[in-house]
Amino acid sequence: MVYMVSRKSFFGRFSIYDLMIIAVTAAMGIVLKPFIAPLAHLVAGPLLIPSGALAGGLYMLWLVVGMGLTGKYGTGTLIGLVQALVVLFTGTVGSHGIMTLVSYTLPGIVMDLGLFLLGHRVCCMGCAFWAGLLANMTGTFTVNFIFFRLPALFLLLVLALAALSGGMGGILSWELLRLLKKYHLAVSPGKAAMEPEEDNYEPYPAKEEAGKVLAFPEKEER
Repeated sequence: MVYMVSRKSFFGRFSIYDLMIIAVTAAMGIVLKPFIAPLAHLVAGPLLIPSGALAGGLYMLWLVVGMGLTGKYGTGTLIGLVQALVVLFTGTVGSHGIMTLVSYTLPGIVMDLGLFLLGHRVCCMGCAFWAGLLANMTGTFTVNFIFFRLPALFLLLVLALAALSGGMGGILSWELLRLLKKYHLAVSPGKAAMEPEEDNYEPYPAKEEAGKVLAFPEKEER
C-alpha cells in the first residue's frame, strides 16, 4: 500500500480566521497612518529626519499584532503585501509608487525571518520587541535606499531611532494583545503561537492500525 503524505501550500496554512486577522490588521495600519503622519512630521521635520523612523513603530505595530494573533510564520509578509496593494491602487498616504510593493512588504518578510530564526512567534514581550525593531529598521532602511540616500553616519543615527521606535511599538503591540485577551477578543498572547502547525496529513491509516481494521474479529473460545 502506498502512503501518501501531502504538505500544505503557503496560503493553505492559513485558516479563514487567520486571513481575516491579516486583512483587519493591514487595514488598521492604513487607516491610522493619515492621522499619525502629520504629527510625526511636526517633530521629525525640524530635526531633518525621516518621519517614518520616528513613527514607524506605530505603523509596524500591526504586523506584530497580526503575528501574535495567528502565531504563523508568513503573517507579517502577507500583512505588508496587502497594505502595499491597497496603498498602490488607491494612492493613499504613504504611497511610494511601484516601489510601494518593496517598502511595505520587505519589513514583514524580515520580521517573519527574524522570528523564525529566533524560534518565536510573538509569544512573549521579548520577541515582540525584536519583531517591531526588525520591521521598523527594515522599513526605514528601505525608504532611505529608495529616496533619501542619507550619509552613512546620519543613517546609523536614524536607524538607531528606528530601532527604538520599532521596539517600543513591539512592546505596545504585546500590551494590546493582552488587552484583547482581557476582553475575550483574542486568545492569550503567545497561545496561538505555541500550537503546532499541521503541515502533513495521511489520508490512509497507519500500517498497524490498517491491519487491525481489516482483520476479522477472532471468535471467542467457550
